[in-house]
Amino acid sequence: MEIFSNQSLRSNTHIAIFSSTKVGNFVVTTPLLRGLKEKYPNSIIDFFGSEITKDFEVQSSYVDWRFSLYTDSLNFLESLAQAVRQRREIAGDYDLAINCDEFSEINLVIVTAIRPKYIVGGALSPDFRIKLDASHDPVQKVLADSNWNSPAFLERHRDILTSNYIGEIFCRIAYVETDFFKLELPSKLPKFKVPDILISVTATRSAKMWPVSYWKEVINWCEQQGLTVGLVGNNPKIQQALYYSGNVEDDLLNQTSLIDLRGRTSLVELAGAFRQARACIAVDSGPLHIAAAVGCPTVAIFGNDDNGHGASPIRLWAPRQPHVRIALSEFNCTICEKNCFKNKSCLLENHLCMTQLHPQKVLNCLAELSYEPSMLTTQ
Repeated sequence: MEIFSNQSLRSNTHIAIFSSTKVGNFVVTTPLLRGLKEKYPNSIIDFFGSEITKDFEVQSSYVDWRFSLYTDSLNFLESLAQAVRQRREIAGDYDLAINCDEFSEINLVIVTAIRPKYIVGGALSPDFRIKLDASHDPVQKVLADSNWNSPAFLERHRDILTSNYIGEIFCRIAYVETDFFKLELPSKLPKFKVPDILISVTATRSAKMWPVSYWKEVINWCEQQGLTVGLVGNNPKIQQALYYSGNVEDDLLNQTSLIDLRGRTSLVELAGAFRQARACIAVDSGPLHIAAAVGCPTVAIFGNDDNGHGASPIRLWAPRQPHVRIALSEFNCTICEKNCFKNKSCLLENHLCMTQLHPQKVLNCLAELSYEPSMLTTQ
């Protein structure tokens, strides 16, 4: 197993991609998947993902086969061993493996265990004792950098990168040239009439959530303009367990005209709903990245200021598409950055980065995005 430095691969090269459980992570790997197929037209791409993102993985035109690493299956090890053995029989040994989440312990182990000829991203030594050191490689050294979100990171790697965007980073370390900011997702029409505006109000870190009272203002404004608003997300129990929703969604549903669409779509149907919606408003979360990927005019609510300081690693994750507007906060705070965004909740009183992002700014962004300005002009 060697560090990949753009060595030649056989024409029908067998490639393994390792992702994570998060929807946003899958979305930003799509430039890499497309770029690999552009660079190696006859390649066979196996995707090691999760049950959560399975819907997208199965229907992606760039994925030839997939397996859920993130699952609660009791027969996981047996199924994994059998699956890898069958893939080798069909497509040969793995020529290249790309780990898109080196913070995942299971990725580190399995990407090493499949014994690819070349490796991109985090892996272990062949005896699994230590992490593979790639710091000597002029491109893979990017992975050893501690803060991908910082301006200093981009400055240090100007010879390799043009942005901090994670989609570009994934491509660059794999020596893939493509449109790093172009995202692609399969979609399917949902089984309901899609409201004009779709919103997503929860996140895996409560530090990224916007005040309920502000959401109410936006929803009420939309209602005054004759616009219907739908709430998207997982089913309510999962939302509360994984996305720190608490009573936020129930309060909005009980006190506004919001339409509850949680749990009513698969991922590809959610993508289809965003394709039909006039706009999306969302905090930094999976639905935000889906909406941006399928071309929905999107207002992204980030608790970050004009300098990029705030609740999210915005330089790393913010969508770059022209149909996305980012609503920024008036408050400057670097506490989340200093904690490497590992704090689940805000570490200050009053959650100032979000309370200083007022509803009018979101409505202004919404008006900018409208294809029919007369329908969405703010008062």
